[in-house]
Amino acid sequence: MLIKRKSIEAESNLKSGPRASRHKHSKPLPSTSPPPRKVKFAPVTLSEHDGVRYLHFGTEWVQGAMRLRKPDWPELEYAQQMMAWMLFHSQPSHVAQLGLGTGALTKFCYKTFPDCHVTAVELNPSVLMICRSMFKLPPDNERLQVLEMDALDFVNDADHRDSFDALQVDLYDATARGPVLDTAEFYEACAACLKPDGVLTVNLFGDHPSFAKNMKALRYAFGTVLCLPEVHDGNIVAIAFKARLRLDFPVLYERAAAIFAASKLPAKSWVDGLINSVQK
Repeated sequence: MLIKRKSIEAESNLKSGPRASRHKHSKPLPSTSPPPRKVKFAPVTLSEHDGVRYLHFGTEWVQGAMRLRKPDWPELEYAQQMMAWMLFHSQPSHVAQLGLGTGALTKFCYKTFPDCHVTAVELNPSVLMICRSMFKLPPDNERLQVLEMDALDFVNDADHRDSFDALQVDLYDATARGPVLDTAEFYEACAACLKPDGVLTVNLFGDHPSFAKNMKALRYAFGTVLCLPEVHDGNIVAIAFKARLRLDFPVLYERAAAIFAASKLPAKSWVDGLINSVQK
């Protein structure tokens, strides 16, 4: 949820990956091909407090949460804001999540939209295992697919062009405070994966230089980019649309009321936040 760009994984990969010898020796690399890079991940750890189970990557930073009595509910407020695309799509046919965390968004989409295909992408196999065993992620079936792969490879796959109504991006490693994928090229690939009226939501960290970098990249790749109010200790959810558009706020408030009635998500606050973002 809140992490730092120079991560535990990045440090260990530097020490063991194909460029490691550059940092250990002054001699040039031999002309032979370097060995395949072996990715190392930070340890996946858990904590519990007041009926909520938390996911960590070996630090105090929270990577996701699940209330034990409501396993399909997005417990954290920023995770609820990540569902703000519901204001624009009441019956999605395909939703994708980049970065699984505790599976909160994946589980909520899977339960809330019974006719929707839900795809989640996660690089760390330990996260996949812990989601199945400790966070009640359902097994794959005809509607749910959880892929162990790099999110960058996923969005660059030509088979995913114009495929998704909503794309939820929450890509953090162990210690960073900004997404691990944050370039204009990455966000352009995300936009290409969306249908023409598709919506992207992304979890950013406002009190960090990565925020401005991500907003610049998002505005390069998308026609309209707005932000919801900051929550927790700095999380800011940005919402991006492929085209430039003017929001019809009376219609959005009606939609927000319907969302709250059906799911109890605080959708009215999302519309309030969008109004404030437009006025800035």
